[in-house]
Amino acid sequence: MVGEPTYVPERGHLVWLTFTPHAGHEQGGRRPALVLTPASYNGLTGLMIAAPVISRIKGYPFEVALLEGGAVRGVVLRDHARSLDWRARRAEFVMAVPEAVLEEAGGKLAALLQLS
Repeated sequence: MVGEPTYVPERGHLVWLTFTPHAGHEQGGRRPALVLTPASYNGLTGLMIAAPVISRIKGYPFEVALLEGGAVRGVVLRDHARSLDWRARRAEFVMAVPEAVLEEAGGKLAALLQLS
């Protein structure tokens, strides 16, 4: 089909997403997010689980710092992860994060959900 996106977000990618609409304390607007689910799931369902990135570091326990020198600066808010329709929210690839960042993010989410 003409105009179908060829990019499918992959686990560990930082993408730009539109987080609006939002409610309450949820992050809104167009901002970077860390993709947490694999491309196999994302491509099949059109959904992905992602966590927003903010530039203002507050020292909150569930923040995961992005490494200096990347295209995106700030912290991933692990406790703000949510399921999103990546096509409707216009996901655009920015960069892949180092494995260490992805592992820390996964560990903090597992702790929050008491998976270990």
